[in-house]
Amino acid sequence: MLERAVLVHINFTDPDRQADADELRQLVTSAGLDIVATVTASRDRPDARCFIGSGKVGELADVVKSAAADVVIFNHVLSPAQERNLEKHCQCKVIDRVRLILDIFAQRALSYEGKLQVELAQLQHLTTRLIRGWTHLERQKGGIGLRGPGETQLETDRRLIGRRIKSIRQRLERVKSQRNQGRRLRERSDVPTVALIGYTNAGKSTLFNALTGADVLAADKLFATLDPTLRRLELPDGPYAVISDTVGFIKQIPHDLIEAFHATLQEVQGADLLLHVVDINDEQRLQHTEQVNRVIEDLGAERIPQLTVFNKIDRHESISGPSVQRDNTGKADRVMVSAMTGEGLELLTRAIADRLAEGDSQHQLLLPVTASKLRSQLFAAGAIRHEEAVAEGGWILDVSMDAGKLQYLCRLSGLEHTSLQRHNCKL
Repeated sequence: MLERAVLVHINFTDPDRQADADELRQLVTSAGLDIVATVTASRDRPDARCFIGSGKVGELADVVKSAAADVVIFNHVLSPAQERNLEKHCQCKVIDRVRLILDIFAQRALSYEGKLQVELAQLQHLTTRLIRGWTHLERQKGGIGLRGPGETQLETDRRLIGRRIKSIRQRLERVKSQRNQGRRLRERSDVPTVALIGYTNAGKSTLFNALTGADVLAADKLFATLDPTLRRLELPDGPYAVISDTVGFIKQIPHDLIEAFHATLQEVQGADLLLHVVDINDEQRLQHTEQVNRVIEDLGAERIPQLTVFNKIDRHESISGPSVQRDNTGKADRVMVSAMTGEGLELLTRAIADRLAEGDSQHQLLLPVTASKLRSQLFAAGAIRHEEAVAEGGWILDVSMDAGKLQYLCRLSGLEHTSLQRHNCKL
């Protein structure tokens, strides 16, 4: 049987405090709760004691009692004291937006790494809720292996939680190290990386599956994807890239979540191109786009090139079909697609290939027979545009690649870049 939830949404005059009531309902539905009532109010600022005024607290308590609700969910961030005071009045569990998101994340995490990240975020959030939270416990005597003499239960809990947080962070550091190792291998092979970013429920996983043939969970619910997935993305003219599907962003995302999911979001920081997926039908797409860009700035990834992908055009009446929009320099800037129907995916892969090739320069190399390993690496990177065999042995290659990366691959093969260049190559 589903838990019965009463929602509380406050309209503040301060725009920085504003929250989306519809988004709260989506979050609650995604968490698997039954919404039985919604209480709304308008205020200039939160009340220090209960977040809402005393009159509205009484109204909320009456609604909870009449609806036989199990939980009250605020569309805002509550202090520990406000949660306790509200629970006394409502006689049921009271949680805020942050705890709701953490609960959804706990349901969605499937991988070892994802579960560690969720637990870390929950523990970091819990440490702020331990203050005066154990008033039913008196000062305890020392216990073997658990607490020192005279240590309170609260102090014990803090110490044990701190120890667990340290352990989880050490494990996530090992995950981070493994990801860095995989990234270095891709860089050595000159395989470009593309990361899908966007507001939650914009259709990133559906697009990811359509582009790669993967079977990542794609559902019409918030935070359907938590665990990062990497797949090979075939591009026109031979080259390929590695594309990653990442967790969706959301307004007022808790700082603890950003910190906990730092290992996952490394895929964003190390990408050569960001595909910013936007739901074309979302009435708040401008605000959501701005929110995603804020998170990107927090991650230090604002300098990575972005290609905006307007998704779900099949549901938009005024858009006749897929298209590519370009900026003043002729670069592909926006692509209209439908991940569900497949419309515009060819245009998108072409735009991705063009954007990834922006920093490449053209080279013509004369490779000896002994450079077969370098030739294989260039083919694997999709950098060879034309090849011609030489009668005396070896190959003439037309290569499109960043000069620095080409020099790096040459050095790995024990060859000098300048000794391989033909006299008519373009640098």
